[in-house]
Amino acid sequence: MTITLHSLQYSRAVRIAWLMEELSVPYKIVRYERTESYQAPPGLRQIHPLGKAPVIVDGDLVLGESAAILRHVQRRHGDGRFVPEGDRDAWARHDEWLDYVEGTLMRPISAAFWARRNDSEIDAKSQGQIDLHMGYLKGHLAKRDFLLGDELTLADMQMLYALAMARYAGVLGDGAAADYLDRLLARPAVERAIKATGPIMPDG
Repeated sequence: MTITLHSLQYSRAVRIAWLMEELSVPYKIVRYERTESYQAPPGLRQIHPLGKAPVIVDGDLVLGESAAILRHVQRRHGDGRFVPEGDRDAWARHDEWLDYVEGTLMRPISAAFWARRNDSEIDAKSQGQIDLHMGYLKGHLAKRDFLLGDELTLADMQMLYALAMARYAGVLGDGAAADYLDRLLARPAVERAIKATGPIMPDG
């Protein structure tokens, strides 16, 4: 059965397309353009009451939230790929990274994103949080190819959009986190996902 991915322009839907490309899961894209105020169009509320993307339709299941979708697709189609091997602690560390992206990291990065969009300054509190998290990521990634070591996981797929937004906002900087983002972007499955969903961030 083909999964339908409802994809908003410049959205987190690239994460889901990336996983499905890696797994060769059949899917089709329904794309939506953002409004002039950078919001989702009203039509998305016909698919999910919150009117946000990504949303998938998999048979009778309509599912939002990137992390939930990634977990669902992996469980149904992944056959153990892109989740950690090992003991329960490895799973716990993976879930920490997977949930960290939207639960903690995205708030200061979003503040930086909107500062750039509005041609304004980042507030001091958000800047402090950005410095904290960028330092944390750079330190963690200094000796690793991926968040959990040598193997790609769902957590890396979740991180892609956040770091692309950080680069757009001008707060990613150089070093290990930037190199990590470049490694992710160079993967053929990511290139195919971006072709399917459109650019991750605006040009200007």
